[in-house]
Amino acid sequence: MSDRLILLLPALANFTGQPLPPALGKALGRAQRVRLAPGERAQLLRHFQLRPQAWPSAALARVADAGIEDARPDAWLRADPAHLRADINGVRLLGIGRTVGLDPADVEAFLPALRPLFGDAGMMLDAPHPERWYLRLAPAVKLPEFAAPEQALGDDVFEHAPDGPEARRWRTLMSEAQILLHNHPHNARRMESGRVPVNGLWFWGGGVLPDAIESAAPTLYSDDPELRGAAILAKLGGMNLSECKDFSAAALVDLRGQRDRPGLIQHGLAEAARAATGHEVVLDFSDGHVFTLARRQRWRLWRKPLERLLP
Repeated sequence: MSDRLILLLPALANFTGQPLPPALGKALGRAQRVRLAPGERAQLLRHFQLRPQAWPSAALARVADAGIEDARPDAWLRADPAHLRADINGVRLLGIGRTVGLDPADVEAFLPALRPLFGDAGMMLDAPHPERWYLRLAPAVKLPEFAAPEQALGDDVFEHAPDGPEARRWRTLMSEAQILLHNHPHNARRMESGRVPVNGLWFWGGGVLPDAIESAAPTLYSDDPELRGAAILAKLGGMNLSECKDFSAAALVDLRGQRDRPGLIQHGLAEAARAATGHEVVLDFSDGHVFTLARRQRWRLWRKPLERLLP
């Protein structure tokens, strides 16, 4: 069991140029700093040990949404509702899941139209949460590599189309789903209420649950269903991020979704640096920059404070 406080943070590049409070700058200047593998998946695998070592996003989120017994032993693939827009350069992915504003009425309208398409292909489509739609697949299914939403948002969807021998089937299903959704009358009602149309599905995160999952952290604070599912499997204490009132205890705290960068520095990193007088604090940025802060570093008087965070 670890006595470290670990903060999962967005890419360090997102903080470039942000000034640091003097105490935080001093702590970071004296901290141990390493560069590890970049990317959110590599970041998460530093703190969760899975056997086999993969990160099946859909299956883990399914645990949080529907429970372990429901999620095992099938394979899962996210099929999240998306907003696509054509322009002179192609068709762009402009929104997916929570960013397109979904509610139970959308599920009730769209799902009956889509289920026969996937049922004919031997799959079950359901939506235990309006923002997260799933395809239940046979455990031994072979899937192509699908791009995660954060990789594809804003880009031409054809740049991220699946490739390989299994991909043709999925490109066809994606195209047929677009046709069904484009012509669906519920989109007119969405647009009348000021929301964008749901005119596509985005496949990603496929896989089965791992045989085992472990983490040294005693508690997870996160609103991410994937991490919540991983915590359930690893038997960690799992709480919403809003329940993390301070940084005085060892835990894994997921701050990747925080958009207020100055606030995150002032009320996240600075508070964590103060906690380093009691135990180790790890600041793990998703682009692979990792700072470890510890009480013993206070004697590194020759190290200059950092004035700003730079990659």
